[in-house]
Amino acid sequence: MLNQFLNALFPESCPVCREPSTDHKTAPICPECWRSIQPYSGPQCWKCGVPLVSDKSITCGECIKDEPAYKLAGSFGLYEGALRKAINLLKYQNIKRLSKPLSDIILRMQIPRVDAILPVPLYKKRLRQREFNQSALLAKYMAKSIGISLVIDCLIKIRDTAPQVGLSSGERHKNVRKAFGIQNKRLITGKSILLIDDVITTGATVRECSGVLKKAGAEDIYVIALAHGTRN
Repeated sequence: MLNQFLNALFPESCPVCREPSTDHKTAPICPECWRSIQPYSGPQCWKCGVPLVSDKSITCGECIKDEPAYKLAGSFGLYEGALRKAINLLKYQNIKRLSKPLSDIILRMQIPRVDAILPVPLYKKRLRQREFNQSALLAKYMAKSIGISLVIDCLIKIRDTAPQVGLSSGERHKNVRKAFGIQNKRLITGKSILLIDDVITTGATVRECSGVLKKAGAEDIYVIALAHGTRN
């Protein structure tokens, strides 16, 4: 009845298929397109989770050349279709209500046992402009659902960086180098950490964040994101 009431007052069309969106929990994505969001099941690097071309490989060249500080990283699906649209609606069009169903998608994955959940932070200027951090919203709902501490005042972004979109892999790594810092180190010293991001592409951001956390005394670091993008 609630769906019928809201649909009558605020009718919406799904931006993916253009059919009516009939479930307010995932609107404007319609239920059918939301159900199309499925986990990636193809070959992937055991360490960073990047999709691989062949199932005969188990480690990507990036991890062989430069092993990240985190223990494992993974994403639910590929950055395409309805999942990509939902992430972009949350991130760029301020449809914050999608953060709850998107966090539920992450919780369909195997979540490691950790002491605290941390979101990848935004620089203070970018946060003021956007008014929210999409990764922090995802982390908030996850922490509440599984009963783990949410830590948002420890890992910080200490300098502004250019948007990663459109940069090559090498440019992305250079762009975020020394862009993150730690405050209130006691909150993560000796603890297992789950780092949350919305999209991982080259992994430059979560690599940099993990390295900073490790140097500050974090024990095991795990990384989970909603989607994995395509590396350049």
